[in-house]
Parts: sequence; structure tokens; C-alpha cells
Amino acid sequence: MLTRRLVLAGLLSLFATPMAVAATRPHVKAKAAPKVHDRLDAVIDISHNTTVNDFALARKRSNILGVIHKASEGGDWRDPLYARRRAEAEAAGLLWGAYHFGTHQYSGADQAKLFLATARPGPTTLMALDFEYNDENPANTMRLRQAEDFVHVVVAATGRYPLIYTTAAWADGKPVGNPRHSLGDGVTDRSILARCPLWLADYRMEPQLPRAWRGNGWHFWQYAGDTEDCGPRGKKVRSVSGIVRCDRNLFRGDAVALGRFWKEARQVNS
Repeated sequence: MLTRRLVLAGLLSLFATPMAVAATRPHVKAKAAPKVHDRLDAVIDISHNTTVNDFALARKRSNILGVIHKASEGGDWRDPLYARRRAEAEAAGLLWGAYHFGTHQYSGADQAKLFLATARPGPTTLMALDFEYNDENPANTMRLRQAEDFVHVVVAATGRYPLIYTTAAWADGKPVGNPRHSLGDGVTDRSILARCPLWLADYRMEPQLPRAWRGNGWHFWQYAGDTEDCGPRGKKVRSVSGIVRCDRNLFRGDAVALGRFWKEARQVNS
């Protein structure tokens, strides 16, 4: 998902803690996220860059219950492994989700149309917009209005709000990256984005909420990125059987709540 080389560059410049630094340096051992009874470590996100050997092993040995896979980026790129991986994951009994990486090159509406055509979301497909600083091409970073237009189209087409994947620094309008970019005033509680469930990226011991979501909190917390089996960061708590590299996410709730949220999140009239 995140282009990891500068994964949370803005956060690191603002909050240079050992946890954040360790999470962005493959040769440094990063501490595991704290074990809390109401946080379920059972969701991963992946893309075509991830090597998947066996989804069934991920479910059986690593207790992975849900997968969120990249479906599209911008207005013209589709993940070539999305459809095949979906069939494999669902056959293994995993919950399935799809995300879109937003860019500036195309309108938010056009990007939403590509995403819907590629993801082909069913009634139980979790949807998400990856709304972050584009460190590979800063000038191609999605703007706030584009993200809002994306959500409007998805809601109109499906009757459900997508997750918003972001960091507190980016959503709050703080300058991040090199060169520095920001959303200006950031996401406010009046934005349609604030109605969407939050998928928060934060590699510190405890995450910081963007101000627009402080009343609702996060639903998913990506606490670790780019795990690697048998690698220097491949501690058992992070590596996933059957999958070489992936990102780990906590869900705020138990397995029953996860299944319910996945199937019902987040209906417009709920």
C-alpha cells in the first residue's frame, strides 16, 4: 500500500520515536504492537508486489481472517493480480477487501469509476481509499476535493462508505515528505471523509488520531508494514504463513465484530 521508502516521512519528522524509526528501517528490529484484548490482529493488506504462496496457510497458521488487496491506482492502472487473488482468498474462507491508491492526475470521480469497475465490490467487499502523500511522485498526490469526490461516487454506486486510509499528520494538513506537501487546512469533521471509517497508519506504540475522527476513533490500525518471513523484521508476531511480505493491521474489536463490520460497513443509512 504505502510507498514505504518514505512511508511516514512526515510523521517521522514530527514524532521521531524509536518505534517509528524502527518501523521504517528493515535492519532494525521493531517492537510488536501491544497486545490489547479489544484489538484483533487478523487483517493484512497486500498488492501485486506481495508474494502469496498459500492463503489457506495464512488463515490456518497465522489466524488471518481478512485481506485488503490493491485494486487500482489513479485513473488508468489496475492491479494485475487482484481478480485471481480474490478468488483464491475467498476460496480459503477469508474476508475480502479492495483499495484504491489516489492520485492527482485524474479526477476523483474518474478514479472512483475505475476502482468500482476493477474491484467489482459485492455486498460483503470492504472498500478503501488510500489517501496519502505520494512520495514516489509528490506532484501526483491526491487532493482533498478529489478524495471527497471519490467517496461521493462510491457512496452513490454502492450505498456504503469506503474506509479512508491515511495518517494523522497528512489528514490534519501538516507538511510531510520531501518536498513538503500538505492538505492545507486538512480534513475537517464537515468533510464526507469524516463519515468514513478510519484505517489509520501509525507505526508507534499507540496511534494518534486525525482530528476529524477523534469522535469515532479508528476501525483499523496499520501498525506494521512490509513484513518479511525469515528476514530481520520477520518476527513471529509479524510474519504471516504463506505470504512473504504484507502489512499488519489491528481491528478494534473481536472476530465476531470483524465479520459483522466487514459485511455491514458502512452503510449510508446505518
